[in-house]
Amino acid sequence: MLVSAKEMLEKAKAGKYAVGQFNINNLEWTKAILLTAQELNSPVILGVSEGAGKYMCGYETVVGMVKGMIKCLNITVPVALHLDHGSYEGAKACINAGFSSVMFDGSHYPIEENIKKTTELVNACNVLGISLEAEVGSIGGEEDGVVGAGECADPNECKMVADLGVTMLAAGIGNIHGKYPANWAGLNFDVLASISEKVGDMPLVLHGGTGIPEDMIKKAISLGVSKINVNTECQLAFAAATRQYVEAGKDLSGKGFDPRKLLAPGFEAIKATVKEKMELFGSVNKA
Repeated sequence: MLVSAKEMLEKAKAGKYAVGQFNINNLEWTKAILLTAQELNSPVILGVSEGAGKYMCGYETVVGMVKGMIKCLNITVPVALHLDHGSYEGAKACINAGFSSVMFDGSHYPIEENIKKTTELVNACNVLGISLEAEVGSIGGEEDGVVGAGECADPNECKMVADLGVTMLAAGIGNIHGKYPANWAGLNFDVLASISEKVGDMPLVLHGGTGIPEDMIKKAISLGVSKINVNTECQLAFAAATRQYVEAGKDLSGKGFDPRKLLAPGFEAIKATVKEKMELFGSVNKA
């Protein structure tokens, strides 16, 4: 059964750990993440970007696949299915398709417009028991055509959006999507501390979790980050394991070309990456 991310994130904030949002791209991804969460007795959030949703034949297909897997794999840990960096239209479409959580990324709008659209979604999500993530200050890098330079959010604007009644808040603190460049300045903990102080008990979200050093992750969690998004790292692990399999010629021997065999090393690589992150985030045995 899918659940809202509200309770798992409130527990994480109170318990000073974070729940991982792992983006899904296909069946292998979804299965690997769900099985790892169950094995580690960890709550988990499955993230779906609008691009990945389109790739997987639409949001209804995604909901059907995830619900079917939860049932057939006997997954009993809390699982939220979450739209990542959604447009206003995308958020509404996912609410209608049966997602249990959505993110509306209004960070590229003027703050007044961001507040107006977020308020409308807060009202819809509250009625349906769906958790809602809002964003202030864009996250650097590119995701589905939205490019941000990684600027820091204004703590006062964060409070304005938090006060609308959203479940969680993504605030830019110098983090970026994708691989971090060699000259990256690191996370801005002063801004994070200031935002945390303004929004009180509200769980904060750290986007672009791939490549942030472990000590910075732990410090961010201690300052109120309760949800950390990971996507690129799983993609890199999957690609490296698949490359190794093909370069070793294993696809040419016996039935090595069978997609179930061909994708198995990548599947295991995703599981290993997710396990490592859940241990780092402190969510093991918190289901």
